[in-house]
Amino acid sequence: MAAAGLALAWALAAPCAAQEIPARGPAYLTFGAGGFNVIDPDGKTRSDLRLEYRHGEPFLWLKPWVGVEVTSDAAFWGGAGILLDTVWRRHIVVTLSTGVGGYADGSAKDLGGSLEFRSQIELGYRFADHSRLTAAFGHISNAGLGDHNPGGEMATLYYHFPLSRPHGDGAEG
Repeated sequence: MAAAGLALAWALAAPCAAQEIPARGPAYLTFGAGGFNVIDPDGKTRSDLRLEYRHGEPFLWLKPWVGVEVTSDAAFWGGAGILLDTVWRRHIVVTLSTGVGGYADGSAKDLGGSLEFRSQIELGYRFADHSRLTAAFGHISNAGLGDHNPGGEMATLYYHFPLSRPHGDGAEG
């Protein structure tokens, strides 16, 4: 899944007239709430809360991020990764991200190991003050490195609070 996310990120890296890959923009403090394990035949979806920091300065279009996630069953994931931010028509935002981190299942789903990889796609709206409201769908798994690899999917609603105001005409990300 991470490889597919990076391949899609690479495909989106060639800008078109309606799309920008911002050279720089504000850093964000990001708050998320949603569901963990939303595609489960046993119906064991749990609440999920997230807090992330997303850096504003890119390196080759990619920006670093770091975050934590906790579920209502006391599962915890903390990790870091990279993301690709694209802005379409100045207000529509598409973000692809991937990362790696440590997972403790609490009383939640056993994902087969403590090293877990997360891939995610977000779609949302960027307001005039550069804050954002996005909806995300993601996948977490151990990529086959554990004794078993059931994985899990997350659906999240995010609010991105810019930590600075961008300069210029507002075209930055």
